[in-house]
Amino acid sequence: MTRWCVAYLVLIATTNAAVAASGKQPAPAGSFERAPAQYTRFSVAELERGFLALAFGSDLRIGARPLGIRRFDHAIRTRVIAGGIVDRGATMSRVIEDYAREVPALHLSETTAPEADIEVRLIDEKDFQSALQAAFGKQIAKTFVARTDPQCMTSVRSDPDGKIVHSVSFIIVDKGDDVFLDCAYHELLHAFGLSNHDQHNPWTTLNQKRMVGYLTVYDRSLLTLLYDSRIRPGMTRRQAHAVLPSAIAELGLAGPAQGR
Repeated sequence: MTRWCVAYLVLIATTNAAVAASGKQPAPAGSFERAPAQYTRFSVAELERGFLALAFGSDLRIGARPLGIRRFDHAIRTRVIAGGIVDRGATMSRVIEDYAREVPALHLSETTAPEADIEVRLIDEKDFQSALQAAFGKQIAKTFVARTDPQCMTSVRSDPDGKIVHSVSFIIVDKGDDVFLDCAYHELLHAFGLSNHDQHNPWTTLNQKRMVGYLTVYDRSLLTLLYDSRIRPGMTRRQAHAVLPSAIAELGLAGPAQGR
């Protein structure tokens, strides 16, 4: 029997952000010039709200609407397929290493094997639309480009139980360090299962009105929650809401900043 998959697309746009919360720190070393500062201390309610907004749904979908948590249920292998006129392969590998170090529960590693769980395709802007057409078909690509002026994109396929089967991210390399780093961190969050955006959240990279370009304390906390054993693939919003307060408390995510 063939199992059907849900696929959804996620995109990115960029402007400026508002600020709130506490524990303000400058952008970490390695960020692009003029990268925004980050806030590092959040309440349980602020983390809960962000998780429920970003871990459920997606603003661009193909097929059935995903109703529950989407995440990998095994160690994640990521393959970088380098291309374009600017060599960003080593930088992309450092981004992957950052996620692996800061969120150990991902069990994330880089591989050259073609059967990787996540493919990251680095391309020039002029090749973006043709790459989408080759991967997803002309009509899907046309619909996607018509809705937005995308700088990068991720497609995620999951099975009916919420387990992610495969993710593919397309990231443009020739629009500068700021666009590349912002896309790299943004799209991997989608590839791991934080599939939605929230334009009203001033702390997450998944606010399309912001350009961030590094793994923030806030997004690291949400990803840590997503890959905690209490949060399971397919879990409903109500089920997740019931376990989030204890998970946040036991993981020590609220209150003082977690060290980088």
